[in-house]
Amino acid sequence: MKRHRLATGILGIVGTFVLLVAWTLIAKSRTAPVEPVSPAAASAADLRIKEAKIEEDTGGVRWRLTADQVLIFDAEGRTALRNISVQVFERDRTWNISGEEGDLFQATKNLEIRKNVVVTSNDGLKLETSVLRWQAAEKRLWSDAPVRLSRDGATAEGTALDVRTADGAMTLTGRVRTTFNGGNQ
Repeated sequence: MKRHRLATGILGIVGTFVLLVAWTLIAKSRTAPVEPVSPAAASAADLRIKEAKIEEDTGGVRWRLTADQVLIFDAEGRTALRNISVQVFERDRTWNISGEEGDLFQATKNLEIRKNVVVTSNDGLKLETSVLRWQAAEKRLWSDAPVRLSRDGATAEGTALDVRTADGAMTLTGRVRTTFNGGNQ
């Protein structure tokens, strides 16, 4: 008799456990999936936008910025961006810039793009770095992170980059290493 009660008790516990697991699985399958929140989104953003496009025309240069996620922080005057793509259209050249995250500073229109930054131009120039900054007032593109430039089989690597677009001056600094592989002539 005691064995029969013990078996019935164990069966009751197992049955309750199975019902509890089944109920949990059903409840979880009926809830809406939630998009993972990045650390920046966990903070107090004033506005969150998914899949945004910003376009502007300044001084004969037109640019278009797209991002998968935009978080606007009004008090800081900063817009955080995720999965960024920027297209810059000049009279004789176009540029495509991409990176995983960045910040657009609203008052100055300065832009910082971080993580796997790649810049390509329609004339074959490619720039790779981990961070790239644009200072709008000075028309200055710069990085204090290692940079790799390549075009037509030639590469140049340095520890920092400074480009003054107003006068076309470019400076690659640090231990600069160049390689020429005899590309297209």
